[in-house]
Amino acid sequence: MTAPSLTPVAPAGPVGRLRWTLADGLTLVGREFCRIRRHPGQLVAALVFPAIMVVLFGYVFGSAISVPGGGNYREYLMPGLFSMVTFTSLMAVTLKVAADASRGVMDRFRSMPTARSAVPFGQAGADMVGGLLALTIMVGAGLVVGWRPHRGLVPTAEAFALICLMRYALAWLGSWLGLMVRDEQVADQLGPLVLPFTMLSNSFVPTAGMPAWLRFLSDWNPCSALTAASRELFGNPGQAPGDGAWPVEHPVLAVLMWSAVILAVFVPLSVRTYRRRGR
Repeated sequence: MTAPSLTPVAPAGPVGRLRWTLADGLTLVGREFCRIRRHPGQLVAALVFPAIMVVLFGYVFGSAISVPGGGNYREYLMPGLFSMVTFTSLMAVTLKVAADASRGVMDRFRSMPTARSAVPFGQAGADMVGGLLALTIMVGAGLVVGWRPHRGLVPTAEAFALICLMRYALAWLGSWLGLMVRDEQVADQLGPLVLPFTMLSNSFVPTAGMPAWLRFLSDWNPCSALTAASRELFGNPGQAPGDGAWPVEHPVLAVLMWSAVILAVFVPLSVRTYRRRGR
C-alpha cells in the first residue's frame, strides 16, 4: 500500500509561492546535512579528495609540462583543478538524486504537501554548500604548494563566484540526470564518463599541441572556459592571447553564457521531470 498523495496547495501570489519553495528547499538542504552527520566518512572523502588531487597533479605533472609563456606549473594547474572538481560534482548530485528515486524517497516527498520545485532546488543548494567546503580545502592545499592569486581581492572573488555559479548550474543538470536515470547503480556507472570530459580541456595541459579537431573540442569545452576565466582573474599563467577559440579568448563571458544556458534549460526540465515521475 502506498501513502496517499497530498496535492500541495500553492500560496496565492508569486511572492508567496517563492517563499514556499525557498522554505521547503532549505528544509531539504538541512536533510542533506543530517545525512552527512550520520555518514561522516562521505564528507571526509569529499574534502580529502581535492587536496590529494592538488598534490598528485601538482608534483607529478609539474615536472614534465612547460607552461605557455613560462611560469610555475602549480599556478597554471590550480584553476584547472578548481574546474575539474566543479564538473565532477555533477555526478555526485546525479548519484544522490538517483539513489533517492530508486529507494522511494522521491515518492515520499511527493506524498507530502511540499512545493514541487523544492526537491531539485534543495539538492542544488546542498551541493553548493558542500562545494564551498571542498573549495576551501582546495584553496588551502593550493596555497601550501605555492599557488597564489595575483590580481587582488575583487578579481579573485569574481573567479570564485564564477566557479560557484557553474557548480550551481551543473547541480541542476545533475538533478535532471538523476531523475531520468532513477537507478543508483546506473548513475554510479555513468560517473567515470565525466572524467574524460574534464581531461579534454586546458585544465592540465596546453591545447596548442593537440590535433586540430581535438583542440577545437577542447577550446569549446565549458570546462576550458571556466579554467581560462579563473586563470585570467587570478592572474595565473595560461594560454597566450590570440591563440584560441572565442570561449578561450573571452572566458568570463563564455562561463556566464554557459551557466545561463544550463540553468535556463535544466531548471524547468528538472522541475517538470520531478512532477511527471509522480504521475
